[in-house]
Amino acid sequence: MKLFLREHIPLIIINFIQLAIILLIFWLDGHRNYPTALYSLFVGMFLLTIYLIFRYITHKLFYKRLTVSMEDLDEANQLLGEAPLSEALTKLLKTQYTQYVNELHQQEKRRGDHLTFINQWVHQMKTPLSVIELIAQEEDDEKLESIREEADRLGKGLEMVLYAARLGTFEHDFRVGPVSLEKITELAIHDNKRLFIKNRVYPETMIDANIKVESDEKWLVFILNQLITNAIKYSAGKSKNIIITGSKQENDAVIEVRDHGIGIPKTDLKRVFSPFYTGENGRLYRESTGMGLYLVKEVCDRLGHELEIESKRDKGTKVKIIFSNLTKM
Repeated sequence: MKLFLREHIPLIIINFIQLAIILLIFWLDGHRNYPTALYSLFVGMFLLTIYLIFRYITHKLFYKRLTVSMEDLDEANQLLGEAPLSEALTKLLKTQYTQYVNELHQQEKRRGDHLTFINQWVHQMKTPLSVIELIAQEEDDEKLESIREEADRLGKGLEMVLYAARLGTFEHDFRVGPVSLEKITELAIHDNKRLFIKNRVYPETMIDANIKVESDEKWLVFILNQLITNAIKYSAGKSKNIIITGSKQENDAVIEVRDHGIGIPKTDLKRVFSPFYTGENGRLYRESTGMGLYLVKEVCDRLGHELEIESKRDKGTKVKIIFSNLTKM
């Protein structure tokens, strides 16, 4: 209504001026019939009012569309009336909607093609990587040991690429079910056994074997892998162990990964979940990508788990995953 009035204020003013000029001409010509003049003024105002009411009724949806934001894109296909201006706006919105949908489908196709390529590429890289690992295991040689270590790093890098790509289609790539905290911890420790040995850091686990949560086992193992990898990396040379605990706290279950390594500076702690942010520690460890904790946070949010981190410089870091969806035994 406000937009309608603002648009027609010039028309109303012009009509008033026009009526005033006509009455002035008649008055200057010697006509002094005031009832007739007032009647003429009334007729003019009446016709203008009728026109404005008709205009508002026929263009009501048109002005509403211009002033009220669309809550759903499908509203772009709604008819706005049969007036020429309304039909023109309806046609324009439909055209833009069609272009947007086509562009969206193209972007979805590109993303799907990219994800397919990444998946195929990672799996193709895993084949020669497996061959390298088999060859390196044939003899106990210092050079071959270095190759095995680099193959492990390469494998973890490929895994991160694969999971980062899958995050875009997360809703199609997870399956919720009962997950044992003890089992996923054992799997994650096994995946990192060489890294433990290389850095002379060893795990201590204290997990209640009866605790099960509703989640996705594959993604939880990925999360623990990232946390354990960080704990080992930042504990090397500073501490000989990392501690992984799993327990119940009131109505929740908590799994905690704690190290006694270099810790995270207070200034970096608020940004550790930002993508590609490596902070001060990233200058000391050039292999840091800044993606590990970001992916952990993203996956936890999508699975509905709470993530907490505490850290002190040169005292170590403690990361908690809190599960509110316990499985009833």
